[in-house]
Amino acid sequence: MHDPSLTLEGFRAELAECLFLSADEVDLEESPLDAGLDSLRIVTLLERWQAAGVNVTFVELAERTTFAQWWELLTARQRGAGHADA
Repeated sequence: MHDPSLTLEGFRAELAECLFLSADEVDLEESPLDAGLDSLRIVTLLERWQAAGVNVTFVELAERTTFAQWWELLTARQRGAGHADA
């Protein structure tokens, strides 16, 4: 079961799982497509993050060109979700 709060360590681990790498081999400055992610794997990751309460869409991820940009989006949305409950 995944922790409902997304951490950078967890983010790297999930990317690594889909890329068949170890977490420390994931280069956050790399393009998801250049790294080898296809649309099915991206949707799998997206569903995990949505289940963790992060409101993000496939199109939003596709518009970003690095894993670091994905992380920025996810953390911004995660913080936003926390404030929405207040």
